[in-house]
Amino acid sequence: MTNITILVDVQNIYYTTRQAYGRRFDYNVFWKQITQDRNVVKAIAYAVDRGDEKQRQFQNILRAIGFEVKLKPYIQRADGSSKGDWDVGITLDAMEYGPDSDVLVLASGDGDFDLLAQKLNHKYNTQIEVYGVPMLTANSLVNAATKFYPIKDDLLLN
Repeated sequence: MTNITILVDVQNIYYTTRQAYGRRFDYNVFWKQITQDRNVVKAIAYAVDRGDEKQRQFQNILRAIGFEVKLKPYIQRADGSSKGDWDVGITLDAMEYGPDSDVLVLASGDGDFDLLAQKLNHKYNTQIEVYGVPMLTANSLVNAATKFYPIKDDLLLN
């Protein structure tokens, strides 16, 4: 059986599906697709914690599906900008679990992960499957992936 690690950049997926389709990502369908006939080594969803109840409910849904949810506090800067990305955390976990996995599934369109995908593939022969919104996923990440799966209707909530 194929061993997989699943890493989801929740903020990236939320904003790209909303921008491109005006809809939300269907984590249940995604889970069913990627775990079929596969053994999950680790599954982590990385999110920003704003402390509201609706968000807590969503995080509990992710946990019920099978994800470990890692939270980082939302930071609003004095200049009006905000921060809350998980790039370093995702990279560290990918380097920890990726070598023990046949496949690393990354749900993100962030081009910063292209070097990570290349490294895992070349050094450990880990296959990299990227799920992202086609028009909002960096070409460098698509090219670095072993397989790119476009997020479209079948992975979106109505």
